[in-house]
Amino acid sequence: MHLDGDIVVIGSVASGAELIAGGSIHVYGALRGRAIAGAGGQPNARIFAARMQAELLAIDGFYMIAEEIDASLHDQSAQAMLSEDRITVTKIA
Repeated sequence: MHLDGDIVVIGSVASGAELIAGGSIHVYGALRGRAIAGAGGQPNARIFAARMQAELLAIDGFYMIAEEIDASLHDQSAQAMLSEDRITVTKIA
């Protein structure tokens, strides 16, 4: 948990683990647990993962569970952002 800024993980996040950041979250490995960004009320926060396998994504109080993430993005480099009070996940090329 780091409520004053971003979290950067050089490696993977295990299933069941939870990251909470006031800013953005960057995972340079597999993101298997829960990632909560923008916890301090930052709607522009993002979640980046080299291998998106998240159980739950949250930005500024809006949530998305694994089943809502497009299956084609599973295990791909992806980013999550808040757009019109909805989390969208897109592939990173």
